[in-house]
Amino acid sequence: MNRVVVTKMFNGICGMQVCAVKDATDGEILAVCNRENPSGTSLGWCEVARETHSEEKIRPVQCADDPNRLHLIATC
Repeated sequence: MNRVVVTKMFNGICGMQVCAVKDATDGEILAVCNRENPSGTSLGWCEVARETHSEEKIRPVQCADDPNRLHLIATC
């Protein structure tokens, strides 16, 4: 499996869900997001919600299928 996989192309109006290895960088995640599902905005996908994100509902969660992966939300 790839290090970063798009699992849900649209999560609300400006979010996309990915499943990624725990050590994937924001740059690595955003590159996959912008290549595989461009947002259509001028900045593209530009932020990965991490543990400290102000909106708790879009913080990372453990992947149910692989303990070495997280589900993360990219926003534009």
